[in-house]
Amino acid sequence: MGIEYEFKFKADRSILMAMNAAFPQKAKEISMETVYYDTPSGALSARRYTLRRRLENGVSVCTLKAPAGDARGEWETENVFIENAVAELVADGAPEELKQLVQEGIYPICGAKFTRLTKTIVSECFAVELALDHGYLFGGGQKEPLCEVELELKSGDKEIFDCYVQGIAKKFSLEEEKRSKFARALALYKGETNAG
Repeated sequence: MGIEYEFKFKADRSILMAMNAAFPQKAKEISMETVYYDTPSGALSARRYTLRRRLENGVSVCTLKAPAGDARGEWETENVFIENAVAELVADGAPEELKQLVQEGIYPICGAKFTRLTKTIVSECFAVELALDHGYLFGGGQKEPLCEVELELKSGDKEIFDCYVQGIAKKFSLEEEKRSKFARALALYKGETNAG
């Protein structure tokens, strides 16, 4: 299991361009298309589980994210079929109850399509992945623009990382995005407003 510890920030194209220019590290561009799944009763989202299948430059990666203290547990496996991936995710350490929850069936409810530009920032104290995302969220027949910055701690000291992120947020006048892509896409699916 990986532990995801990251910060997300709202952005626009000018912020993405400025941040890309400010960090000279080599960039990797990834085309991403994500579909999120739930059961007919909404059992996964009710437990704050995020089950998704994402095409990353054409490679199909299935992921489960689940609460894990102040971070999120994350399990991944390469598989074309989300139904087949569930057993692999559980075998890899994902919560055992996932197998029981999906027995009622799973279906796609919402998603995102975006381009991600990633850079790895390494210091003596940490390694951080900077992700600049631009595209759209979809759900319930609706679309919403997606433009955000993610900073994820890959290794190192959390407190120093937190201070580093605060400095970047101040420098680029970034406002934290408290909701995940899934939460915002799910709101579209449910016909709820995403303002705020």
